[in-house]
Amino acid sequence: MVAKNFIKEDKVDEFIALAAKLVQETVQNDAGCIHYGLYQDLSNPQVLTIIEEWENREALNQHMAAKHFQEASARFKDFVENPGEINLYQKLA
Repeated sequence: MVAKNFIKEDKVDEFIALAAKLVQETVQNDAGCIHYGLYQDLSNPQVLTIIEEWENREALNQHMAAKHFQEASARFKDFVENPGEINLYQKLA
């Protein structure tokens, strides 16, 4: 899963702090998490992306239902400048 976020210029640092906490809680607590990381676009620091890899769809669904995810995603709405993009991928090779 790739979740690309377009953040207001004056909210970038706050978003990073909240997203970093979400990353830490997810890695520590969510079964089936293979990779979960926050990345910042080198050409546009307002573009922040969470790249995730899960063992299966059920693990992803459990993550999305987890309290730490629900609380963070509700707060993320205050930081966005434009609607984000969420893409789900399946590894083929």
